[in-house]
Amino acid sequence: MALTNAQYDSIIREYERVRLHNERENNDRIAYINEHYPEYSRLGDEIASLSAEHIKATLGAGGSSAEDIIRRIDELSKKRADLLIKAGYPADYLEVKYNCPDCKDTGYIDGRKCHCLRQNIINILYSQSHISQLLKEDNFSSLSYDYYEGEDLSRFKSAVSAARSFTDNFDKDYQNLLFCGTVGTGKSFLSCCIARELLDRGYCVIYFSAVKLFEALSDVMFNHGDPEESRSVLSDIYECDLLIIDDLGTELMSSAVATQLFSLLNERHLSQRSTVISTNLTLEDLKDRYEDRIFSRIAQRYSIYRISGPDIRRIKRTAQTPGRKE
Repeated sequence: MALTNAQYDSIIREYERVRLHNERENNDRIAYINEHYPEYSRLGDEIASLSAEHIKATLGAGGSSAEDIIRRIDELSKKRADLLIKAGYPADYLEVKYNCPDCKDTGYIDGRKCHCLRQNIINILYSQSHISQLLKEDNFSSLSYDYYEGEDLSRFKSAVSAARSFTDNFDKDYQNLLFCGTVGTGKSFLSCCIARELLDRGYCVIYFSAVKLFEALSDVMFNHGDPEESRSVLSDIYECDLLIIDDLGTELMSSAVATQLFSLLNERHLSQRSTVISTNLTLEDLKDRYEDRIFSRIAQRYSIYRISGPDIRRIKRTAQTPGRKE
């Protein structure tokens, strides 16, 4: 989950390049408007002069009241905006167009990583794993009902409807999902569909297999590696917009893992940050494997969808193997 120093430096250099590019483009727009619309430039000079007068007024050294100066500045600013609009430009034409308005292309807000920086880091990490390719292949546009029939089809359609509703209402309604069922029935596929949809909308999404998740958490807990890096990893896992845990139950179980899982699920719930879990375990298996406090939080706080049917991955592998028949 950690970047190398070279990778991080490369990201920050790209932020600087983008920010400077956007600011230069805005300076070019300002120069053009000032040259072709002298009245706009004159109004700007008046506003600058009044701003200096406002500073004096706030210090008690000006002849006009600060409130009166602010009113005059507002009037001149409105005139400038009207002038731009009449010339065929939007009122905010001469404001810097940042790629990320929240951090103004710096990557940080009040000393904390902006969501865009966090996602850029995650994207690089994904590009080094199979997840990036997985998200290209597994998405709602490639969804098919052809492998299901009867009750299996009804269950899958219900799970798909829940996944679509989850993404459609992500910014309005806090939800958590649990997809359970046998191997290859579409649980991970739906998790990837959700991840792809929300990543495309600009949300910060982290997708972990259960094994890799608890490896990362253990590294943090036992201070493996750089402490600052560890804090960053922990922050990303706990604070990302959506955390997806795939194949819960495949991790090596221990009291430390149980503590980590409870803390993670509980803290994300308290901060109203959504989590999606997929597992091959039945609800009875989950109850037997994990502490009551973990199972009760999943049972109470997650919408649970059981998916059944054939092992689709096995069917696809068979179909891709020349000369092989079931």
